[in-house]
Amino acid sequence: MQFSFDKKILVAALLLPLSSLVMAQDDTEWFTLGSDFAHTRYSPADEITAENFTDLEVAWEWDGASFGAVSGRSTPSLIDGKLFTVAGPRRHVIAMDPKTGETIWSYREPNTGRWEYSMRADYGKGIGYGEVDGRGVVYMISPAFFLTALDAETGAPLKGFGQPVPIDGFPDTGVVDLLADLGHPYDPYDGIPLEKGYITSSSPPIVVNDVIIVGNSAEQGYHQSRIENVPGDILAYNARNGNFMWKFNVIPQPGEYGHETWENDAWQWTGDISSWAPLSADPENNLVFIPTNSATIDYYGGFRPGDNLFAASLIALDTRTGERSWHFQMVHHEIWNFDNPTAPVLLDLNMPGRGRVPAVMQITKQSWVYAFNRLTGEPLWPIVEREVPPSIVPGEVLSPTQPYVTKPAAYDLQGITEDDLVDWTPQLREQAIEALEDYVMGGLFNPPIHKDNPMGKYAAMNCPGGGGGSNITAPAVADPTTGMLYVSSHTGCFALQVGEGAESDLFFPQTTGATISRYANSAPSPTARPPRHPAGIPIWKPPYSRITAIDMNTGEHAWMIPTGETPDRIKNNPALAGIDIGNTGTGNLVPMVATANLLVYSDVASDGTPLLYAIDKASGEIVGQIEVPARSSYGMSSWVHDGHQYIILQTGSKLTAMALPGAAVDSGGGH
Repeated sequence: MQFSFDKKILVAALLLPLSSLVMAQDDTEWFTLGSDFAHTRYSPADEITAENFTDLEVAWEWDGASFGAVSGRSTPSLIDGKLFTVAGPRRHVIAMDPKTGETIWSYREPNTGRWEYSMRADYGKGIGYGEVDGRGVVYMISPAFFLTALDAETGAPLKGFGQPVPIDGFPDTGVVDLLADLGHPYDPYDGIPLEKGYITSSSPPIVVNDVIIVGNSAEQGYHQSRIENVPGDILAYNARNGNFMWKFNVIPQPGEYGHETWENDAWQWTGDISSWAPLSADPENNLVFIPTNSATIDYYGGFRPGDNLFAASLIALDTRTGERSWHFQMVHHEIWNFDNPTAPVLLDLNMPGRGRVPAVMQITKQSWVYAFNRLTGEPLWPIVEREVPPSIVPGEVLSPTQPYVTKPAAYDLQGITEDDLVDWTPQLREQAIEALEDYVMGGLFNPPIHKDNPMGKYAAMNCPGGGGGSNITAPAVADPTTGMLYVSSHTGCFALQVGEGAESDLFFPQTTGATISRYANSAPSPTARPPRHPAGIPIWKPPYSRITAIDMNTGEHAWMIPTGETPDRIKNNPALAGIDIGNTGTGNLVPMVATANLLVYSDVASDGTPLLYAIDKASGEIVGQIEVPARSSYGMSSWVHDGHQYIILQTGSKLTAMALPGAAVDSGGGH
């Protein structure tokens, strides 16, 4: 096995269960953007404790502003004494010194029209990593949809990998043009014609047993008004030479499993169903887990009747062949923007009466954890089909049922009724009810409505909505030593209204596709105008954001805490004078990392001061908090280098390394 968790661990690692593999990695490393192939975001590092947490200080800051970095979505990987990340819309690959933050080398892909169009350009989440002949290799997928392999020591393109790209400035080796294997006509510089569709990437590849598996992403569904696009098919390549190995069709072709779920011949011309969220893997069993998003377009699917496999699904593929091992579709005929937003998490559980169970779990915008035996796809607890409301939008035929998770219980608001509305005073409650008079309230699968609908309503309330529940900026974390899953969520709703497709098309002058949909999102933003409480507070009850700890061995919630502090605009609101409202939480999704001793998360105080919190993993009790330069904007990570534990915050254009005073260098510093 050329590609392993750590150079010190040989083929024998494949014989270990997943929990052992997670722990068996060199405890100085953070191997993938999720720490391990299981994407637990867990580190066994134990130097930082509840007793010394408040002694943490800024060890260094690295600023990617010169690379155009803004979003701070990339979680760096610490491997073999170097820290690797990506930055900016050109997705520069950066290697840096983990002790000082100094840049060691950087690589930038040459210019193309393909990256300039990408709506995911600055959203790169990290790198993939492997070894070829004992030499470290960094793999990156660019916004232009090229796969590049770089020597980890020097940053030079890997010799003997890929084929020459016929564009000025590209290296002669080290690059694979991923468009070549999708099967659509394209121009090397400009890519696929927009009337056909567009594909890009935001997540890194994952390298499993010498195979590079490549996901992708597409234009946001709520910014689409035309029905054509290209499918986000999953690609795989040989890690040594970049040779194409296999492709999995996310829209089943004739004769393939699930083809009958695409009626109206929509399989021929519609698309998306990308895996824009990161991938997870079980190397021991040669499985990679693919979380998919929705089909073209959000909020209306009348042109693509049927359940539309493999949209909004979790798919387990054989890494060697690309054959489907099993799948589960979370949402049939998905139109709510309920795509899977984060990487699946793998744990080896100890379930009462069942013993050791190899599990995979997917957190969702729906505020459910969908949990399965990762080898068989069998749900750990029943997931049952229940009737849901039909659509009143002309031409839309929704699935009459949807899968409902029976366990674990939902960890945040699902659907909305008057019982969910703020009730600190009778007046505030009545005002919340009045604010919703022009909206259709309903359950989790409350369907969108159209303008000029017979009810005379403005929009339908969809809770949690496309913003979650859970979402991409705050992946779940897990402790493989206990089977605990920690989920960040926030309470919210989208207001869904569709209008004539021709009107919506005016919002998006460079949209993909050629044929305008009969209906599409009626707003230039992700959602129509949401209801507002006249007091300037949320219309629903708190907490507005929370962390929920779930014991996945039993499926029971262990504890829940609000995150951060009640914002001043709510705490000091005159309408709430004299009322003890407790801690409402900030409403922010919070990045987290789990270590041997603590659960650590980033949020803000009432006045907006950024804070780092240390939480007792068993009880949810806050055992420490400190002020930090900025709130982490996506993930967090922790690792040990040169004998000291670091916690990395992804603070916009910067990376901020927190450590105990002993980690400081005598001179120099990050830049």
